[in-house]
Amino acid sequence: MAEMKTAAYICKGCGIGERIDAAQAAKVAEREGKMNLVRSHDFLCSGAGVQMIRDDIEKEGVTHVMIAACSRRSKTEAFSFPAVAVARANLREGVIWSQPDTPEAKETTQDMADDFVRMGCAEVKKMKVPAGNPNVGHNKRILVVGGGVSGMTAALEAAKAGYEVVLIEKEKQLGGWAAMLWKRVAFREPYKDPAETGVDRMIAAVDAEKRIQVHLDSVIARTSGAPGRFTVEIAAESGGTSTEEFGAIVQASGFAAYDANKLPEFAYGRTPNVVDQAELEKLAREAAVRGEPIRRPSDGGEVKSVAFVQCAGQRDDTGKHLPYCSGFCCNASIKQAMYFKDANPNVDTVVIYTDLRTPGNGEDFYRSAQAKGVIFTKGKVLSVEPADKTLTIRFHDLILDEDTAIDNADLVVLATGQVPNSGVNVELPPEEQDKGEVKPISILNLNYRQGRDLPQLKWGFADSHFICFPYETRRTGIYAAGPVRRPMDIAQAMEDATGAVLKAIQAAENAELGRAAHPRSGDLSFPIVRLEGCTQCKRCTVECPFGAIDEDEKRYPLFNESRCRRCGTCMGACPVRVISFENYSVDTVGAQIKAVDIPDEFSEKPRILVLACENDAYPALDMAGMRRLAYSAFVRTIPVRCLGSVNTIWITDALNSGYDGVMLMGCKHGDDYQCHFVKGSELASYRMGKMGDTLKQMALETERVATYEVAITDVERVPQLINDYAKVIEKIGMSPMKGFA
Repeated sequence: MAEMKTAAYICKGCGIGERIDAAQAAKVAEREGKMNLVRSHDFLCSGAGVQMIRDDIEKEGVTHVMIAACSRRSKTEAFSFPAVAVARANLREGVIWSQPDTPEAKETTQDMADDFVRMGCAEVKKMKVPAGNPNVGHNKRILVVGGGVSGMTAALEAAKAGYEVVLIEKEKQLGGWAAMLWKRVAFREPYKDPAETGVDRMIAAVDAEKRIQVHLDSVIARTSGAPGRFTVEIAAESGGTSTEEFGAIVQASGFAAYDANKLPEFAYGRTPNVVDQAELEKLAREAAVRGEPIRRPSDGGEVKSVAFVQCAGQRDDTGKHLPYCSGFCCNASIKQAMYFKDANPNVDTVVIYTDLRTPGNGEDFYRSAQAKGVIFTKGKVLSVEPADKTLTIRFHDLILDEDTAIDNADLVVLATGQVPNSGVNVELPPEEQDKGEVKPISILNLNYRQGRDLPQLKWGFADSHFICFPYETRRTGIYAAGPVRRPMDIAQAMEDATGAVLKAIQAAENAELGRAAHPRSGDLSFPIVRLEGCTQCKRCTVECPFGAIDEDEKRYPLFNESRCRRCGTCMGACPVRVISFENYSVDTVGAQIKAVDIPDEFSEKPRILVLACENDAYPALDMAGMRRLAYSAFVRTIPVRCLGSVNTIWITDALNSGYDGVMLMGCKHGDDYQCHFVKGSELASYRMGKMGDTLKQMALETERVATYEVAITDVERVPQLINDYAKVIEKIGMSPMKGFA
């Protein structure tokens, strides 16, 4: 291993040299940072500046580079030097752009810049260049589970990109729900009429694609391994099994219709003339084959009047039914109402809705139905009552605010919504189990200690984040697509499947290179543990959100690096601090904390440590700087991979060193979490909730440690949080620990 040679580079561009004394910052790097080589440059990101760094690496043998310039989120390509360790000191967004350009602020601005240089020098010395995951997988085949529109789209798109695909479908034919439809909702202009489903063409395309291998009437018996080396046992209904390897997996297992038998108030099951949307599609297809209009199921009589009941068992706030909107149902009812109007304009068609939602086509499809004579009534249906061969629909008119009824309806169609086919993690409540309900079967049969299927959100959808990472699940290399992820229509499902399979391809490619997947895509680091110091407490095993840690035969943690997302939650969990990454560790952050100059208690210059999530809080701080939103000059900010990686030793070290306060800024947690690492901010909040006892033992006020939920959009709120907290510190006074540091 080459001897460490450090170099610090101070940039004077973007106004840095005009606001701070770059020569003084260089002296700090040389004298206090103990850097072997220190240089300044007018524009470090320019061709000449970057070449200067490259020359020092090649000719001077520099192994560790500290760049004091803009945020680490800027100029990432210019300052990419893969062969050496690189740390960034944020003098632009984090210092000069966050402080007022006034004579009064010059001293504190320089203090900030000097401290950021000290921190950068301290960090880079504790870093190593990641060698990459040695346990790489080389398989790049994509497994798609589910042969509906979502699954077929994923398979076809992967094949177009040049990847081999295996498609597994539990039924005897491809097509899924879409194959049961007579027609689909219009998905392109002029959004006027129901359209052909196109499912037959998709099936033909799958059958004709040489890169796609299809297993019909088959399920997955077992899934193990990791990205690049998943091992999957495929079981056919005939009893035969085969074991194959894959680089990544897309779960497109679709949905089931909500059970209309749970809606006795709508007379479902008491008369065949009350059907759900899927059953109406069957009636429509059968009628098309016969070449005649849809007829009344009970006796084959003519349908003169049909009513559509929206949100049947959906958007329910009683806790009995689905609490969510399934999104596609309004358009589906509009389409089905057109079935009747297109066949016979004289059929009375009424859609009873609470809110009409038509995603994907504006209101054009709805307006087309109106033009054909479909009636839309805003109301809440109370009951459906059979009367001889017809039905009476009683509902509350939400416009007139009165109860009314529709008499003599021949047919009622219930929009019952989508329930995801997610697998065994959907646990039924005891009262449902007592009724003899059948639990869902496993989809993936994962060989993970955390469960046999993908983790799920509250109502059974595969866990992902709608905005930040819509396809990523908590099982690295396994992606959810289509209605198993959220309710959606055919057009949305096809788009969703395309996105999911592209992420699967990325995961397989990264796995071969030993790199991390989203959100630290390309990161070559992975967790390293000193087993001789491990106490076998299992906190890392339990708290890892991604199932990347098991136990060996001696009950020590056993890391599956290919599953790891590099969040560092295990590092934050470890009470004896034996887990680290080569370029991010307890020492890299701890060294930065200790490098800051702590003024004495009489200087009236407090020091506030800010540990900011690199995915939300730190970008928000950068953007606040870009907008020149000023905040306290007494904060010293350190970006962390996730608040879950924050080890409590950093907090106690900071307080023991004389910091006056510590702010932790992480993502929102809870059911609608925004944490890119799912549980990180929640775990940090839990850990920090126990800091009160530590603070009392140190005779410190509990206000000296505060945790905040911050979104990337909180550009104006973050500076205000800092300024408000600085006032709290001013009120309670300087830390009594300064004299002992």
